[in-house]
Amino acid sequence: MDAIWLQIVQWLHSVGLHMDGNTVREVAEGAKHVTEKLDMTSMMALAAALGWASGFRLYAVVFLVGAMGAAGWFPLPAGLSVLQNPVVLAVSGFMLLVEFFADKIPWFDSLWDSINAFIRVPAGAALAAGVFGADNASMAVAAGLLGGTLSATSLATKMTTRAAANTSPEPFSNWGLSFLEDGLVVGTVWLATQYPVAFAVALVIAIILSVIVLVVLFKFLRAVWRRLSGSFSDSERKVV
Repeated sequence: MDAIWLQIVQWLHSVGLHMDGNTVREVAEGAKHVTEKLDMTSMMALAAALGWASGFRLYAVVFLVGAMGAAGWFPLPAGLSVLQNPVVLAVSGFMLLVEFFADKIPWFDSLWDSINAFIRVPAGAALAAGVFGADNASMAVAAGLLGGTLSATSLATKMTTRAAANTSPEPFSNWGLSFLEDGLVVGTVWLATQYPVAFAVALVIAIILSVIVLVVLFKFLRAVWRRLSGSFSDSERKVV
């Protein structure tokens, strides 16, 4: 890295642009910091986080990552730089607010998730692939497959959990799950960008828990459906 910057400085001198030693060191340190931030571990963690979190809150993910890039809190890869565009931030911020309130309404949240299921999974795959961009096509394809799979997994967990919660007449369990998901998305993006290794461990645990939740709640919902079907059948027999 130092050799590269030495060549750049020499070239600048050759075209008449002179930089003092302190400036050169500051620029080199800044470039080193960005490079360390975007090493392979960080990029894979970011790709996985974008896919996983998109299954819960796509618009929140787009807005948070874009805002972090625009504020200079985290250097975005070239493939994701569009997220910090003011127009993208405005649209994603507006949709974030819409989804925030829509997700707090029992049963409507399930309808909202069903509609957005066709958006979240491909969007999660696209965001994950965007971490590597066109410059690294093979890694972009791998990240896209990973992101799409993780997005589908988290979406399935969310929809199943919400469907189970909506069988209860009280709204508090639904609200609690919704706020939990809000915090989960923020925590996922923060952990992946700051502590990628810790995020990888947390993600493995989350996937295991998701599988357990899906199995348990699927059996629960199937039992509920059977009871409802039995009730409807009994009612029809009484009418006849």
